[in-house]
Amino acid sequence: MHFVRLDHVNIRTQRLAQLRQFYVEALGLMEGKRPDFSFPGAWLYLGAEPIIHLIEASEAPEPPTNPQLQHFAIRGEGLGDFLSHLRSLGIAYRIGVVPGFGTYQVNIQDPDGNCLHLDFAAHEQADISNFAPPV
Repeated sequence: MHFVRLDHVNIRTQRLAQLRQFYVEALGLMEGKRPDFSFPGAWLYLGAEPIIHLIEASEAPEPPTNPQLQHFAIRGEGLGDFLSHLRSLGIAYRIGVVPGFGTYQVNIQDPDGNCLHLDFAAHEQADISNFAPPV
């Protein structure tokens, strides 16, 4: 037996429209076909694969006191263009560099406060200053 890849991340939210808009605008994911479940939601695709499943919750999930899932990550290309895109949308980010690998991690939060980072190869060139939009 072996596994071949992570299939998707499932996110419960009371802000379905906001999260859908965030992932479509910020990451360029596309809303696509979703089974006819008895509850509202959206499947967001990266190419042919639905990598983020959103489920609308009637009540906000209880925040865990000690969350075990800290973040999820997506590999990207085009670091400079992506950072410009986030700045144009007013989305704050913090850059990390993986020691010994040089991979750039662009750390952001969605409107519900879920953490994710977008990973870019060490050879990509860009201004890696952190960004916080003016308040």
